[in-house]
Amino acid sequence: MTARARIHAALGDPARLAIADILAAGDASPGEIGARLELPTNLVAHHLKVLEDAGVIGRSRSEADRRRTYVRLRPQALSALRSPALSAPRRVVFVCTANSARSQLAAALWSAASTVPAASAGTQPAPRVHPKAVRTAKRHGLHLDPDRTSRLGEVEADGDLVIAVCDHAHESLPANVLRLHWSVPDPVPAGTDAAFEDAYADLAARISRFHPVLESPS
Repeated sequence: MTARARIHAALGDPARLAIADILAAGDASPGEIGARLELPTNLVAHHLKVLEDAGVIGRSRSEADRRRTYVRLRPQALSALRSPALSAPRRVVFVCTANSARSQLAAALWSAASTVPAASAGTQPAPRVHPKAVRTAKRHGLHLDPDRTSRLGEVEADGDLVIAVCDHAHESLPANVLRLHWSVPDPVPAGTDAAFEDAYADLAARISRFHPVLESPS
């Protein structure tokens, strides 16, 4: 009860509640939050510290630009939050750099959970899907085509919601792309089964929380 009260107290400020609404759908850097809410840097820093002290948010450093950090909601705080409803897109397109692991797993997970269609793509697609991603999917009853990777420009279309599951992809996409960002650590550098399982678990938890937020397509 004490922890929940701290969360509600932290969210009692309109700006902090707006930050939570942004992060309910995806991760964001402090600069992106400031731009969305038209708040100065010092005020964003203050609000983020209050939320962090209350256990509402966590931070991670970008795998692309190490000077940059991303803020995310902590799963245990989500029970005290109500995610804002979003209109269902035509399709959800998950994107990472190589389209060889995270985006492939995310699209497979989404397709198993939601009636909204899903696809995956890469900004610089690899020739094949990573074998450990294929095996991870198989362990969880999902199928990945090991020979099928795609470039984002060949997949994305009007009406799609792009979800970048990679810091590199998020930071390289043009500003006019309708997208969310999930800062999921890349399992490929570690190359271990545990790293791929961690990425799978992160994506599965995010998708289970997020897909009900989208309205069912008519």
